[in-house]
Amino acid sequence: MNYFLGLDNGGTLVKAVLFNQLGEEICAASRELRLITPRESFTERDMDELWSENIAVVREVVINARDKHNIQAADIKAVACSGHGKGLYLWGKDGKPCCNGIVSTDARAAEYPKKWQADGTADKVFTKTYQRTLASQPPAILNWFKDNQPEIIANIKWIFEAKDYIRFRLTGEAFAEFTDYSGSGLLNVAERRFDTELMEFYGLSELYEALPPLKTSTDLCGRITKEVSEQTGLAEGTAVAGGMFDIDACAIAMDITDEENIAVIAGTWSINEYIAKTPVLDGSVMANTLYCMDDYYLIEESSPTSAGNLAWFVDMFLGEEKLAAKERGISVYRHIDEMAAEVTPNEQNIIFLPYIFGSNYNPTAKAALLGMDSHHERKHIVRAVLEGIAFCHRVHLEKLLAHRASTNAVRLAGGAAKSKLWVQIFADIFKLPIEIIETNELGALGCAMAGAVACEVYADYKDAAKSMVKIKHRIEPNAANFAAYDEKYELYQQMSEKLT
Repeated sequence: MNYFLGLDNGGTLVKAVLFNQLGEEICAASRELRLITPRESFTERDMDELWSENIAVVREVVINARDKHNIQAADIKAVACSGHGKGLYLWGKDGKPCCNGIVSTDARAAEYPKKWQADGTADKVFTKTYQRTLASQPPAILNWFKDNQPEIIANIKWIFEAKDYIRFRLTGEAFAEFTDYSGSGLLNVAERRFDTELMEFYGLSELYEALPPLKTSTDLCGRITKEVSEQTGLAEGTAVAGGMFDIDACAIAMDITDEENIAVIAGTWSINEYIAKTPVLDGSVMANTLYCMDDYYLIEESSPTSAGNLAWFVDMFLGEEKLAAKERGISVYRHIDEMAAEVTPNEQNIIFLPYIFGSNYNPTAKAALLGMDSHHERKHIVRAVLEGIAFCHRVHLEKLLAHRASTNAVRLAGGAAKSKLWVQIFADIFKLPIEIIETNELGALGCAMAGAVACEVYADYKDAAKSMVKIKHRIEPNAANFAAYDEKYELYQQMSEKLT
């Protein structure tokens, strides 16, 4: 049996998961990643600390695989990484990180997309990138550094996205992988190349040489170095595949290998996507990126408005519930699911705008809870938070469905997929069936699939999906809840329009 290690660096956690070639999870390890917020709208990560956490989870998995499953390091045929898109991880000419890594929820550079929209730069950029420029993408952040900390610009050797930085540390070789960079605003998506003129549009011509050579998700991008082998227990020389943007990794792990289904990922970001052989170029969707299958684009609607808002709400306001859950020996999220389940969809009309990290309309938008009165309890507010996040996903979904005649089902991943109640809320608000894949770690499974294809265990992703992807549940929408949710959704849209 062959084994493949997926290493997933998301918005809040790093996970290492070992799978066999049938897609079965063997063992896993995770660490919570520390978020640094030095100022309003700044979200950063210490790059050396991030690397140390990656080393720790890989070492834990390799040791567990050996001690508990008799799987030796030589049996692990490949490693591949996925990670959050957007943001920025800069490697310096001095052989060290230039600064803290910038996470995808960062909004310090919000002024630059606004300026580019006003002066026509955004329109010129769109003809090459097929996407709107966001405050959290590298072009905007690099311009912020140029204007505020030019010494960092002068030291840049490589411009990385999250997972490409980790792969660089694993192998010592610098590469840019297509799916990630096609969502960065740095790639000419139309021609599948880096472009000096595009960098000129952004005022970043001097950084063109800092863009690493391009590779696909299944290309061999180096091998585990001796130093990393000693730190992790992986065999020196183990193949490292290109890996991919985490939204691609989740989609391919949900067997999004044709145009029948839509993928929704409810994590730190609200990701809503489908694949198509032609991009949507009328400006009505957020982005068209290159999918990990060569002949497809990933049509995407996204915003930092999903389950990360629930995690923030729990941390800020539900300390008593955390203690109660601990006393019961269960997760706080299971505990609050039980609270929310006591409230029916038509029992309250509290509207939650999930804009802790900005909205799908405005990166500086603020979150709000609207419509509370004295009879409401915490269970009502928890239910409103779950619903508000799903409503924001529906905004994105409706934009996608405007370009498709129909969809068979929504395949849901992320934190929401672990909650039976929340999955039903999504199904009822979407008015569509929801399908859940039989694994808890879709991003890492997508990486394992990339490793399996890179090692030629499978011919391509379609072939890999036949053996490695399985549907666990299909949840049908409850038509009895449609009217109540439609009424609240209309309120959600009205409130969002007025407040953002």
